[in-house]
Amino acid sequence: MPEAHANVITGMTRTTPHQTLLGFDFGSRRIGVAVGQRITGTASALITLTARDGQPDWSEIEKLIATWQPDALVVGLPLALDGSHSDTTRAAERFARRLHGRFQLPAYLHDERLSSHAAEHWTDQGSGKAAPRDALDKVAAQIILQDWLDSQGD
Repeated sequence: MPEAHANVITGMTRTTPHQTLLGFDFGSRRIGVAVGQRITGTASALITLTARDGQPDWSEIEKLIATWQPDALVVGLPLALDGSHSDTTRAAERFARRLHGRFQLPAYLHDERLSSHAAEHWTDQGSGKAAPRDALDKVAAQIILQDWLDSQGD
C-alpha cells in the first residue's frame, strides 16, 4: 500500500491508542464496513451498506456505532495513483466530516489506493470467479482498516 494519508477530521495530529475502530470504504452506491481491534492489531470485514444517491443510510451506521461502540473511525481516502484528488476524494472527506459531526468520534482519513484491487485478489482466492460486489466493499474496508492499524505502530 502507498504511504498513509495522515489526515484526521478532528484536527488531531497524533493518534491515541483507540481500542475498537470501524473502517469504511465509502462509495456512492455501497459503503463497506470493517471492525478492528488495536489490542490484536487486526481488522475483519463486517458488512456492506447501501447508499442512495450518494447518501449513506445513517440509521444503519448509527446501529453499527451503538453495537460496536468504536473509539474512532477510519475512512478510506480514494486518491488517484499520482496522489491527486477527485470528486470521489472530496465525497469521502465529506463523509468523514459528517461521521465525526454526527457521532463525535475521531475520524481518520487513510489512503486507500489499490484497496479495491487487493480486495478483488483476496476474495477471488484463485477461483477465477469474481466475488459479489458487496463482498468486495467490506473486504476493501477491512484492508483499509488493517493498513491503518499496521501504520500506527506502538
